[in-house]
Amino acid sequence: MSKEPSRITLDGELYDANNLSENAQEIIRCLDRIKVVENEKKNMIAILTKAKKAYIGDLKGEMISAKAGFDFSE
Repeated sequence: MSKEPSRITLDGELYDANNLSENAQEIIRCLDRIKVVENEKKNMIAILTKAKKAYIGDLKGEMISAKAGFDFSE
């Protein structure tokens, strides 16, 4: 069962969503679901960015090791 919206801020104005039409309330629920997905995607981007930086660090270590002829990775 989906939670009914009670209040929403739109363009800086606070509205009682219970006074809005059922269609407007459904739109609010859709917006809420979009926020959840958006936050999930932002979290995934943060994880992927961290992994990318780790791989770049590993690659730099490999390149330095190859250039120096010594394995710095351990």
